[in-house]
Amino acid sequence: MIKNLIALLVSIIVIHLIYVGYIRPEANSLIEIALANGQASPRTLVVILKDYEQEICFILMLWGVFLIASSYRDILKTQYLFSVDFIKIIQDATANNQASQDETAAVSDTHFDVDEIIEQLDNQVPDDYQTSPLIQTLRSSLWRYAATRNVQNLSDAIETNLEALAIRQDSENTMIRYLIWAIPSIGFIGTVRGIGEALSQADQALAGNIAGMTDSLGVAFNSTLIALLISIFLMFLFHQLQRLQDSQILNTQAYCEKYLINRIR
Repeated sequence: MIKNLIALLVSIIVIHLIYVGYIRPEANSLIEIALANGQASPRTLVVILKDYEQEICFILMLWGVFLIASSYRDILKTQYLFSVDFIKIIQDATANNQASQDETAAVSDTHFDVDEIIEQLDNQVPDDYQTSPLIQTLRSSLWRYAATRNVQNLSDAIETNLEALAIRQDSENTMIRYLIWAIPSIGFIGTVRGIGEALSQADQALAGNIAGMTDSLGVAFNSTLIALLISIFLMFLFHQLQRLQDSQILNTQAYCEKYLINRIR
């Protein structure tokens, strides 16, 4: 939570500095030049982005990109674990130790010391990967098997862990989903504000001065345009994240079936 709040604070500072230092001064100068020449405000990028609703949308977008990128990193960091046969490595190491102590002991792939495997998973796997879904699923499933010596209970433990992983991933995505919903809502707030300002200047438009009304309508449409574009961008990143998360669950299940359940059977 502290890391996410720091990221939000950095997003606010960076976006606000860009707006204060470049976007709003440039947009105001272009609008003043247009008014001095009796023309409507130009449809340049800085003019479209100058309002407060767009600034808030960009702040939330930058924060949302950080949240999604953090989830990407957590998944990709442990992706290589699915290519490592932890059970076989531990079995071979245990069998070699026994062979060195007893010349008649044979190194066999059928040797399956559950307690030894659990101990080695706790001691040999680096701390950064202890919280990975694969290691947690292996450890929990082996604990269940060590207590019951029942393959069905082992399979049930794997399914339970995968369901818990799916629920945890869904709960971690709550803030991202909220941001994807909130950004278009902020754009609609800008639309309501712009239309309200335009209606308040209806008397000036009837008198022949429509510059104020057009500027207010520009606020309404620009905020919605930017908010929808940002929402589409974040939704694309979020769907890619969900695809990676679903792949992680499927890979964990396939790993447990290939290297754990089949070997015990």
